[in-house]
Amino acid sequence: MESGTAKDGDAGLLGIDDVTVAAKHIAGHVLRTPTVPSPGLTELLGVPVTAKLELLQRTGSFKARGAAAKLLTLGQAERAAGVVAVSGGNHAIAVAVMAGALDVKATVVMPKSAPARAAEIARKTGATVRLTDDMASAFALMESLTAEGLTLVHPFDDPVVIAGQGTVGSELAADAGELTDVIVSIGGGGLISGIAVALRALRPDVRLWGVETRGAHAMSAAIAARGPVPVELSSVVSTLSAPSVSALTYRHVAALVDEVVLVDDASAVRGTLDLAEHAKVWAEPAAGCLVPAARTVLGKVGPGARLGLVLCGGNANATDVIGLADRFGAP
Repeated sequence: MESGTAKDGDAGLLGIDDVTVAAKHIAGHVLRTPTVPSPGLTELLGVPVTAKLELLQRTGSFKARGAAAKLLTLGQAERAAGVVAVSGGNHAIAVAVMAGALDVKATVVMPKSAPARAAEIARKTGATVRLTDDMASAFALMESLTAEGLTLVHPFDDPVVIAGQGTVGSELAADAGELTDVIVSIGGGGLISGIAVALRALRPDVRLWGVETRGAHAMSAAIAARGPVPVELSSVVSTLSAPSVSALTYRHVAALVDEVVLVDDASAVRGTLDLAEHAKVWAEPAAGCLVPAARTVLGKVGPGARLGLVLCGGNANATDVIGLADRFGAP
């Protein structure tokens, strides 16, 4: 996959101006999270590693950025109608919390497999929580509620949301030292799309890698099919489990991302434990998958790399992670 530089208006892609506008809108509503060298990950992986700590973001993940960007652009009628969001966990928390702060009524739809903590947090903000049997039925219910008049805050198929997520990339570009490779987790593709727009404008020489878990591989499937296709979800990493990517996120990844790599669930869980032990951060498996992906990337680019890892979220409780570690025999 060849990557290029996003220019405003090119082939339906966002440009750096969109990210800059989003940054101005959400300033004061979200945190500028730390971008720090990680001695522990540097020792573990054998090359310099810088971490962007989005798990310290308001609501515990990067999703607060896109949610805030979208909610702040709604008109009076859209706000009055209330908003609906679908999520494997983090987007639900972000929309619920940000909507509560902005006095907008929210309904969030999640599969029963989503972390219980996510539903609990959403309810505490005053949001209505609707649980479904699986992610596909969650998206179907979201579409039904949108047809009934609720205003959709889509987790990734929205240029305003993607621009909001792109502020992760503009902050990384400004705050990190020299990097050769940046690795980003992919669910529906909103985060990596926004980061790609920012980095191609601000750090054009940096290679950008996406990572998915097998069984939550909607972007890899789209790349193989040259367009979005539905995938059968089987990964335990619910926050990456989109039933398909969108045409919008596929276009950005196809144009701007160097490669998407796949790791298995067991490796993602082990990566979560590695982040706790070596980076001293409590992450969820959606971020844990970056560690095995980094090893794959280093196998491709060699030992001269300087890695940037976007630790996307930390909304996993100890019981969940310990249970997964026991299931996969992780040390």
